[in-house]
Amino acid sequence: MRYPTLIALFCLSSAVAAQAPDQAAPKPAAADGKAPPAYHIYRGNTHAHTSFTWSHGEQWVNAKPDAGEKKSPLIYVDADGAQFPAKTQVAKPDWQKVQGPPAVHFALAKKSGYDFYITTDHSQESAFQPPSPTNASWVATLKAATDATDGQFVAIAGYEHSENNGPGGNGHLNVINSATYLNAMAPKIDLPYLYEWLKTAAANGDGPVVASFNHPGPHQYNDWGYRDAQVTDIITMLEVINSNDKLHYEGFINALDKGWKVSPVCGNDNHGLTGIPKHTSRTFVLATDCTKVAILEAMKHRRTYAALDGNIQCTYSVNSAIMGSTLDRPESLEFNISINDPDTGNPKDKITKIDIVKDGGAVVDTYAPAPAHAVEWKTTLHDTTSKYFFIRVWNAGGGDAPKAKAENPVAWLAPVWTGR
Repeated sequence: MRYPTLIALFCLSSAVAAQAPDQAAPKPAAADGKAPPAYHIYRGNTHAHTSFTWSHGEQWVNAKPDAGEKKSPLIYVDADGAQFPAKTQVAKPDWQKVQGPPAVHFALAKKSGYDFYITTDHSQESAFQPPSPTNASWVATLKAATDATDGQFVAIAGYEHSENNGPGGNGHLNVINSATYLNAMAPKIDLPYLYEWLKTAAANGDGPVVASFNHPGPHQYNDWGYRDAQVTDIITMLEVINSNDKLHYEGFINALDKGWKVSPVCGNDNHGLTGIPKHTSRTFVLATDCTKVAILEAMKHRRTYAALDGNIQCTYSVNSAIMGSTLDRPESLEFNISINDPDTGNPKDKITKIDIVKDGGAVVDTYAPAPAHAVEWKTTLHDTTSKYFFIRVWNAGGGDAPKAKAENPVAWLAPVWTGR
C-alpha cells in the first residue's frame, strides 16, 4: 500500500500529508533549480524463510529426544557446512499449508497488503549446495522474485548468512539482491571473509547489494569489529525488531557507537506462511517509487524505520536533510519531525511522546504532546560533539504486536549523522 504521504526533501509539513496518493507534493526549488525528490512511504518485511530453509520451520512436527538422549539435535551439519534436518524430525502431513516456496510467500505477502517482501533463506541449507549462481533453488528464488514484482508490489531475493564460523566472531546477516551467495557454514567463511566478499559482490540485476545485521546481541559480530568505510556503506540496516516483537535496541546503540551507519528495520523472520498475515510489525522505507531499484536505494541510503505498528507514518529532517543523511559537522541542528497514524478511529494509535536520542543512547530532548493521531514537532539543538541523532516514537497502545505496552516505544527512525 502506498501511503498518501509524499515527502518533499526540505519540506516536511502537514500540507504534505494532505496530498492525494498520486498527486505530487509541493517541492521548493533546490539551489541548482531542480526540485528535490519526493518520497513515498512503503512497508514490508526484510527477513523471511521459505521451504528452501528445510532444516527447521513451520513444516515440522516438534522433534522429541530419542530414548536415552537428553536432547535430540534438530539440525545436522556435514563437513562442508551443508545443513540438513535431523533424522528425528518429522514433517507435518499437510505441511504445505504452513510453508511453501518463494513464489507462495510472495503471493501471500502481496495479498496481505505488503508493498515489498524479501526472502532470505539460510545459505547453508542442503538445497543451496554447492553454492553457485546456477544452483536450482537459487535460480528458482530469483525467478520467483522477478515474476511476483509488479507496479504495486516488489519481491526481492536475498539470503541469510547465518551461523557463520568463528573464531573471528559470529552473527547473522541478510545479504539482499546479490547475484550469488556464500555458504555461511563452509570452512574459512568467517565474518572478515564475508565483509571482503560483500565489497565485490555483484548485484542481481538492477539496484545495489545491501545488507542488514539480524537480531543482534549487544556485542555480536566480534563486538562490531572489522568495520571499514566500504563495508559500512553496504551493511546499512539493523534489526531493531525481530520476529514481530523481539527488540534489539542495545545492539543498535552499540553498533552506532562503534561507527556502523545502520538504520532500523523489522525482520519478521517467519519460517513459514502463517506469520505473513499474522505479524503486524513492519520495515518502512522512504522511496521515490514502488520499484525494486527505488526500494533498494532507500535501504542503501538508510531511509528506513522499524515499527510495532503496521501503518504508522514517520518522517523527519535535520537542517533540511532527510533521515538517513550525513551532515557536514553542523553546530546547530534544526529538527522537523512529522508523525501520523491513519487509524484515527483507534485511540490507542494516538501519538503520545517523541524522543531525540544521541550517542550512547542519551535522550537529549523529549516532546509529549496532547495525544493525537498527527503530531509535528520542530526544535533546534546546539551540539558540537555528537556523531548521530535518531528519533523514537510512542503511542497510547504500544503498537499492534502481542503484549504491547504504552510505556515502550512503538517506532525507531533512521539516524542522521553529523559527519564528525
